Amino acid sequence: MLQVPLFPLFTWLSFLFILVICWKRSKAKGEIHKLPPGPWKLPLIGNLHQLVFSLPHRSLRDLAKKYGPIMQLQLGEVLAIIISSPKVAEEVLKTHDTAFANRPSVLASEIVCYDSSIVFAPYGDYWRQMRKICVLELLSSKRVQSFKTIREEESSIWEEVQI
Repeated sequence: MLQVPLFPLFTWLSFLFILVICWKRSKAKGEIHKLPPGPWKLPLIGNLHQLVFSLPHRSLRDLAKKYGPIMQLQLGEVLAIIISSPKVAEEVLKTHDTAFANRPSVLASEIVCYDSSIVFAPYGDYWRQMRKICVLELLSSKRVQSFKTIREEESSIWEEVQI
């Protein structure tokens, strides 16, 4: 009776299975997220080397001339989509405003603010409710006028310090 070693066979089959799954996911991911063109990037710093040696706004202008009004840049670990045309920016922000309304989740802000800051809150019902409270309670004309003396006092202190 011929015995086939099962461990190498099992290892080889599991490796092929994982390879096929990774290949299908990368193929599906490429179809979902078609990113705009962009310049070549280095492994750890991405495209930061292209922005360091000259003024950043001029570097971005030159890259926009080469790659178009919408381009992809890798700034360290962060993938950024750069829009350099006012017309394209207006179109994107009008049609996809809710997609760009969210802020990235930062663990430090969640710890410091106990997960209840309007500044770092994701766009949604909670953010809308907090905004309404701030506008009605903190930023009303009556409330702003009540802090007038404090503002004047603080500004006079700063004027004395600068003189």
